[in-house]
Amino acid sequence: MAESHRKVPTHEQLRIWREYIETSEAIRTRLGSRMQSESSLSAGDYRVLLALSEAPQHTLRSSELAAILGWERSRLSHHLGRMEKRNLIRRTPCADDVHGVDVTATEHGRERFRSGSVPHLRAVREIFADALSPEQFAHLDEITASLRRHLGLDNTTTAE
Repeated sequence: MAESHRKVPTHEQLRIWREYIETSEAIRTRLGSRMQSESSLSAGDYRVLLALSEAPQHTLRSSELAAILGWERSRLSHHLGRMEKRNLIRRTPCADDVHGVDVTATEHGRERFRSGSVPHLRAVREIFADALSPEQFAHLDEITASLRRHLGLDNTTTAE
């Protein structure tokens, strides 16, 4: 009787996986903390404002915004409510859909995004980019592309 073996990651693969996850989380945490302290924007605020800054008239349907961010609609709705109270965005009913909502970055939100981008990009350089050589960046690009293909993700990138 043949013994059935499950294929599991090796100890070395698990070590690398864990270090990758822990390092990625440390980078995200440090970037988020810096963003909050330097611009009073959360990482989520920044992601929402980035998506809106790239949209025509700085406006997206909430369902489209949720898809871009990879967030559940309820999470997005709660987050947008907090942003709306701070005058970073406004929500209005869609003209062509009684159930749809358009999300627009306000002038105040666009200004906060612009002013928050400078320290954020500096933090990305200091926390992430300065640690890698050009060759390491090339390898990381290859690894990321391979993972994205394996996961069926599109080739667009999002900033933190």
